Amino acid sequence: MGNTTLSEYCQRRIKFINLKKVTQEDYIKYRIERSWKTFEDAKYLALNKSWNSSMNRLYYACFYSVLALFSKFQIASHKHSGVKTLFALHFIKTGLLDKDYGKLFGDLFDLRQKGDYGDFLDIEEKHVIPMIPKVEQFLNKIRFLLTNNTSS
Repeated sequence: MGNTTLSEYCQRRIKFINLKKVTQEDYIKYRIERSWKTFEDAKYLALNKSWNSSMNRLYYACFYSVLALFSKFQIASHKHSGVKTLFALHFIKTGLLDKDYGKLFGDLFDLRQKGDYGDFLDIEEKHVIPMIPKVEQFLNKIRFLLTNNTSS
């Protein structure tokens, strides 16, 4: 970056992004890519026994994919609790997704909250390891819904 500070670089990047017209497809693609990258981060953290951080990343991997789904179906929420509620309302209760996905997202939401904000609470390996294949399945199911459902 030379003599440019990180702050200056970020400000120029934001201006560039704001000038570029971002389409719904761009946003969905970005969120899905971010969800998979975050999932990879979660696995790396689990390998290094960083259980709280891994759980955080597992939750965010699902959260980012749900935001992509919300974009496709033109659903908006500005709070995590709202995303959880609207996900259940629009995708679980309607049968677009199995109830197990709603339970998984709710469990991840709760564990992430406890791990991030709970004092003297450490998430354990036994909570994280079983979540990894479930989150991978969740991400694949969301990707399938995004590419095979024409309701947008």
